Amino acid sequence: MIPLSVLDLATVSSEITPSQALAQSVELIQLAESLGYTRHWVAEHHGMQGVASSAPEILIAHLAAHTSTIRVGSGGIMLPNHVPLQVAERFHTLEALHPDRIDLGIGRAPGTDQATLRALRAFDANQFPSQLQELRGMSAGDLPEEHPFARIKVMPDDVRLPPIWLLGSSGASAKMAGQLGVGYAFASHFSPTDPLPALNAYRDNFVPSEQFPEPHIIVAAAAIIADTDDEAQRLATSWDLAMVRLRKGQPGPFPTPEEAAAYPYTPMDRRLIEGHRQLQFIGTAERVSGDLRAFAEKTGASELMIATFTASHASRVRSLELLAEAWPLKAS
Repeated sequence: MIPLSVLDLATVSSEITPSQALAQSVELIQLAESLGYTRHWVAEHHGMQGVASSAPEILIAHLAAHTSTIRVGSGGIMLPNHVPLQVAERFHTLEALHPDRIDLGIGRAPGTDQATLRALRAFDANQFPSQLQELRGMSAGDLPEEHPFARIKVMPDDVRLPPIWLLGSSGASAKMAGQLGVGYAFASHFSPTDPLPALNAYRDNFVPSEQFPEPHIIVAAAAIIADTDDEAQRLATSWDLAMVRLRKGQPGPFPTPEEAAAYPYTPMDRRLIEGHRQLQFIGTAERVSGDLRAFAEKTGASELMIATFTASHASRVRSLELLAEAWPLKAS
């Protein structure tokens, strides 16, 4: 049985505050650790009322301080939003504080709207390869002598950068991840793109490294598990409405099933929901665990990362509990 991990957005529903959502992330990771999930990653999104994880480095430090064994990381740091030196310093610090428990997932997408992107003073995404090279080179202290940052010391300098995963939703970063000898994570929880070409490109181009002697593929999957199929389907209506609002440029707090039931969907909305539902695993633990096993076999994933988008914390907790029962994990 391949390992399972958790992707967390610190979801803010219409019934809780962002501060409460962050507190619930602590409860969620502590549960995941006790059940035997391998890692817990937090996303980076800005200016979204339904997502409280706008500062993943800070949240990672807090979550790691409240756990002891589970790996904690970013899913991910959107590198164009950051100066590479600061990312290196922050993750060296996290590695020093929590040795061998930190992961650095890196993406090139903005994770926000254009106005917020301008406020972030973000780099052009086309600079991503050079940013990544700079980040890794400064961390390792092996930038070419002629590089303007060759003499910069990343402190603390008695640790190295945590393991890196490049994140992808279209396959653009897959070949690069393989050539660099880092991990690769594909966002099947929201991307309709067939992951197989990207995963094959990663494997075909993989060059072993010290931290990754073999390819390591994480595939993210959206899953909602409940005690009955009907309850799981009811919970999933919240994500339906959230996606409709996002596509219409009307994001807000994550809606409840009651709000979803009252929403006047158009035929176009229904088609959007139907397509989006094809990306999700919804139902009882028996049904979903079987479907996830088939999905893992199809993709050849080294690990599945479960994203559970529901309005209530209790339903996310129950979903992880039920899946762990059906998918034997090494509980701590």
